[in-house]
Amino acid sequence: MRELCQGPLRESHGVFRRHFTRTFVVLALFCAVAGPRLIQAQGVRRDTNASNAQQTGSMPGAHSSDPRSSGTISGAIIDKDGAALEGVQVQLKRKEPPLSQEALSDDDGKYSFTAIPPGPFQIVIGAEGFAPQTVSGTLASGQSYTVPDTVLTIAMQKMQVVVSAGLTPIEIAQYQLGIQEQQRVFGIVPNFYVTYVSNAKPLTWKQKYALAWKLSSDRFTLVGSAALAGVEQAGDDYNGYGQGLKGYAKRYGQSYGDIAIGTFVGSAVLPSLLRQDPRYFYKGKGSTRSRLVYALAAPFIAKGDNGKWQPNYSYIGGNLGAAEISNVYYPKGDRAELGGVLGGACIRFGESSLSAVLQEFVFSRLTRHRPDSD
Repeated sequence: MRELCQGPLRESHGVFRRHFTRTFVVLALFCAVAGPRLIQAQGVRRDTNASNAQQTGSMPGAHSSDPRSSGTISGAIIDKDGAALEGVQVQLKRKEPPLSQEALSDDDGKYSFTAIPPGPFQIVIGAEGFAPQTVSGTLASGQSYTVPDTVLTIAMQKMQVVVSAGLTPIEIAQYQLGIQEQQRVFGIVPNFYVTYVSNAKPLTWKQKYALAWKLSSDRFTLVGSAALAGVEQAGDDYNGYGQGLKGYAKRYGQSYGDIAIGTFVGSAVLPSLLRQDPRYFYKGKGSTRSRLVYALAAPFIAKGDNGKWQPNYSYIGGNLGAAEISNVYYPKGDRAELGGVLGGACIRFGESSLSAVLQEFVFSRLTRHRPDSD
């Protein structure tokens, strides 16, 4: 009896170890890619500010001025909820004397220009997906001018045109999907399977397959699969593949295959057959407890194409189906028995619940190009 139990336990332990490794690699890759991006944005802002005095003095037609008469211009950029917007481009313009400088808002949404000669100025603030804002003022000699907080709002003109044009629900869904496919955490990590529009139109089967392909072919997915294959080779996971370039190629195919097959089966094939929506519908309202419960239940409850909530047969079946399909190309020694498949499925359910919690409370603040209005 003891020997019968040890086999499934060892198998489940192996499945857990591999899933832990994958999660670790994804987080490490996220930090490695997103971290330098944030540092670079702050560095660009500091470099721009440091060179403002040189730019001012070297502009054609610029008048030399007493440093004591120069001033500073600063401000902050926020969204409609008061949250700071980072990485927004800010351009300072002036006709007389000629002047043009640029800066990026930092992680607190703040920007500044130093060593600016007195006189009228204009600031143009713009970010992709937001309506541009223009602020004008006059800088006095030696003044530290603080621009009132600039609130950027989502550019909704296109949506208004879509609605007023009398387009079909399928065409509106395609428009909403186009915006959704631009969503990226920190502007880097794809966040395509989250919709911030509570009454988003249901996707057709073609749109579901297109979204699955969009994620599977994304550069971040390809790089993540390559990194995971390297970690697995270094740890000699799936040793039936061997080592060397051939072993790495097999591990890369297995790593990418797990992602692509899981995405297509659980987010395209079954949702099309069962008429369910594969996306996570961001709640964003209500108490923290209600939002937490909503997120934790996401792997088990889905919105149907009829707009009603129902058991998430697509994800549950896709999770188990993808695990069985993977046994076809895994080395014989690493193919899971029924207990291992169920154990791996439970781990993936937990990962999906955690991902939904992060979507609800963390990633929603970090996702670029997301719409904020229905």
